[in-house]
Amino acid sequence: MKTLISLRLLLAGAFINLTAFGADPVKREFLAGADRADITPDLGILIVGSFNPTPAKHVHDPLYARTLVLDDGSTRLAFVLVDNVGVPQIVCDEAKRLITEATGLPRSHVLIASTHTHSGGSARERSDTAAGEIRDGFPGTTPTLTTYQSFIARRVSDSVRTAINRLEPAKIGWGAGSEPNQVFNRRWFVKSEENRRNPFGGVDTVRMNPPSNPAELIKPAGPIDPEISFISVQSTTGRPIAVLANYSLHYVGGIPIGVISGDYFGVFDRRLGEMVGGDKSDPTFVGIMSNGTSGDINNINFRNRGPGVAPYEKMNRVGNAVAAEVYRAYQSVQYQDWVKLDARYEEIALEPRRPTPEMVAYARQLLEKPRAPGEKPWHTNELTYARSVVRAVNATSLRVPIQALRVGDLGIAATPIETLVEIGLELKARTPMPKTFTISIANGAYGYMPTVEQHKLGGYESWLGTNRVELEAAPKMVTRLLSMMTEMQGDATASR
Repeated sequence: MKTLISLRLLLAGAFINLTAFGADPVKREFLAGADRADITPDLGILIVGSFNPTPAKHVHDPLYARTLVLDDGSTRLAFVLVDNVGVPQIVCDEAKRLITEATGLPRSHVLIASTHTHSGGSARERSDTAAGEIRDGFPGTTPTLTTYQSFIARRVSDSVRTAINRLEPAKIGWGAGSEPNQVFNRRWFVKSEENRRNPFGGVDTVRMNPPSNPAELIKPAGPIDPEISFISVQSTTGRPIAVLANYSLHYVGGIPIGVISGDYFGVFDRRLGEMVGGDKSDPTFVGIMSNGTSGDINNINFRNRGPGVAPYEKMNRVGNAVAAEVYRAYQSVQYQDWVKLDARYEEIALEPRRPTPEMVAYARQLLEKPRAPGEKPWHTNELTYARSVVRAVNATSLRVPIQALRVGDLGIAATPIETLVEIGLELKARTPMPKTFTISIANGAYGYMPTVEQHKLGGYESWLGTNRVELEAAPKMVTRLLSMMTEMQGDATASR
């Protein structure tokens, strides 16, 4: 013991002597780099996001993979937001393989997420929106990438490599604003049974996107989250490099059929760049908007829709409003010249959503003997969901990716699914970090994830096919994400 104490005193004395003679201790340097890579597909590709995919005929504005890379000297993280309705896990995995092969960056330290624009080319294996992706537990699929999937994987890898090439000494800060005027819960309690029918021959308690009839509407079935959280990175001289923002709002649409567009996510990038003066910088500033927990949130005020708007007007209005609020908060951000980075990644076991015998019998009846011409269907999309029910009979167990990242005192959760807002609010309330937000549709795209309580109410987000994971998926993901953040918080405390 005396020998150990003497050694510690000797080392401490050596440090004091080095400092006294002008020798600096090990210097910690923080680096950042950003990039924007074009992923616009060829015309003719199917635009998905509705029950009737249509070929692309025009490009209104390009689609991008927007990337931010951070490096604290010992740990490097990459965030990539892709303008797509939902990039499947096999595409994310291929992009990460290419990134690791070229840069050595481990896949656990790369977050690849979709913005969820409904006016982009399909990166799915099947065209029907209820079906999902290859690794959804349905049998009879093969992990062969399509041409566009391979293109996305390569461009994401290129974007990360370019952002790494641009790494430079930087300072980082974060903040938050609030824009409640653009977010509305789209799940409603409504009066009539007809407006609550589901495609399985039953009647739900709530309805997604109800008709705007004041006499029919009772109340929303859930809350909203108006917060816009963001990370801001600047060069040491104050040149804006990038902002990574997070808002719990779906795409907003208002884009003509057959037109490719990045929706309000693209508008946010352009407008914020103009506001911070980074649109003329070299490298150009990158404004990245990520999709928060918006599975039940859209931009429709069902009690007062107001007059119709011209094409692209809504996405411009929302993008400008969100950029303005971020810019307001951006001006008071306090920057640090170094923060600790960390990441955790797991693939947790979940059971697939399986149909009841009654659902299977109803689906087979519909598929074997469709309703006669002129006969009104029970539900408009009953045949689409009947096919999903039949496929799900032999669904296999899933390994679903979740991820937690640490940027200083900020925690970021990542779920591979369209996550309902209540889940994001719970993570914010229970986080062990001083501040946390959630990026949805990250590292995969496994449909929707309601809370257990929202499952009981029914509605589109809970339907088998739209929802493909077990009813207890939300509490399982929340518990593990919080545990991962606690681990990172503990490691950070121990290293101080």
